[in-house]
Amino acid sequence: MTARCLRAALLLAAVPAVAAGAVTLALRTGHRRLHADRHRIELTPQPRRSCPDCWGDGGWWVDGAHPEMEACGCWANRPTWRVRLLPVPAWSAEPPF
Repeated sequence: MTARCLRAALLLAAVPAVAAGAVTLALRTGHRRLHADRHRIELTPQPRRSCPDCWGDGGWWVDGAHPEMEACGCWANRPTWRVRLLPVPAWSAEPPF
């Protein structure tokens, strides 16, 4: 192997590690959680720990006759991103046996 081929091979070997690091950094700074399976890749928003309203809890409890949690705007107003990869197989109407 020549020096040029060796250098190219080492560069190609380093690309996946750099790409994985960049994706991890982007997910942490964007406050998103990654879920991936064979049917989809999904990025869901997460509460920010530095949010002055909820301090990373994601919301607060509203008092009243029926207490419920009110979601904080640091994550509730942001969309969930989905990329469909493979269609989910349809269930058969016939019993399996």
